[in-house]
Amino acid sequence: MDGKRVAIAGGMVGAGVVGAGVAITGAFLGSIVRAALLAPDPVEDQPDPLLATPAAEPDRIPVRAADGTELNVLAYGPRDGELMVLVHGWTCNTQYWYPQINAFADRYRVVVYDQRGHGASPRGTSKLSVDLLGQDLQAVLDAVVPQGRKALIAGHSMGGMTILSWANQFPDRVPDVARAVVLTSTCAENLLPNLGLIPLDLPDALSPMEYLTSRLVAGATVRLPRTKMSRKMTQYIALNTTSRGSHVDFCDEMVAACPGRSRGQWGNAMVNLDVAGGLDALVVPTLVVVGEDDKLTPAVHAESMAAALRDHGHLDNLVVWPGIGHMSSIENSEGYNALLTDLLDRTVG
Repeated sequence: MDGKRVAIAGGMVGAGVVGAGVAITGAFLGSIVRAALLAPDPVEDQPDPLLATPAAEPDRIPVRAADGTELNVLAYGPRDGELMVLVHGWTCNTQYWYPQINAFADRYRVVVYDQRGHGASPRGTSKLSVDLLGQDLQAVLDAVVPQGRKALIAGHSMGGMTILSWANQFPDRVPDVARAVVLTSTCAENLLPNLGLIPLDLPDALSPMEYLTSRLVAGATVRLPRTKMSRKMTQYIALNTTSRGSHVDFCDEMVAACPGRSRGQWGNAMVNLDVAGGLDALVVPTLVVVGEDDKLTPAVHAESMAAALRDHGHLDNLVVWPGIGHMSSIENSEGYNALLTDLLDRTVG
């Protein structure tokens, strides 16, 4: 066979492989959509009072990140109260912590902030990266934790990764400013290979296509309009099949408000996540919390982090809640608040 025919044959084979890959990826995406549509509707109920907009106006704390980006930082509760710093996750904003603000701000100083590109914080000019997450948290802690004081620092999803990134980059600061840490529905490494979104039992040969599909979902920059379909997708991906309707609607509205470009750029930034070194730097009591039905950061991540923390003697507890999805501190806000209360009672700020 001459060179021209070889090239044509090779091109046909290559096109066939690409076509097969596209078909498999489309099948994976289709399986997610079908699973979402076939899942039970949420349990319709009355509004959850813990999700109401806090009655008190927050103090706005001026915080400028290392690259000059101004972060939206809010502080609720008495200025001399014991400190809590809460870090939200991917596609969320400060509203994610309403159940904790409403429960604690009468007696604690509850600080929340919008991660850059979320809520009222601009993306800034720096390339988005996991390191940048930790550096932004350091800027917030410098601004809100007075010398000689300590805060309970809790993070959900990308917020937990933020804490691990911070601890990895600023290990000397951890014992100075943290009385305790809570890692909620999060992970330290191998994020995409362990997603539980695709409802198929796949052979090993198809694992790379599952990874590619997950990466496409994470990096998508399209706008997410609020529709009946978006509600079903939010419930399937981020909550669970027995979720309260008020919780699904709250999360669906919050996720839809995240700018598509921010969502996609942060999704791409987390693709090769590795902040496991931060676990070694968490030399304070560290609580790990996850929902058993979490599809975005399944319990295998929590178990791995807990094992690492246990090895160096700083695991406070590993809590796995049955019937709870990724938005764990909203879905089981009363249980989560009880955990925080107990941790606050047992540590010194």
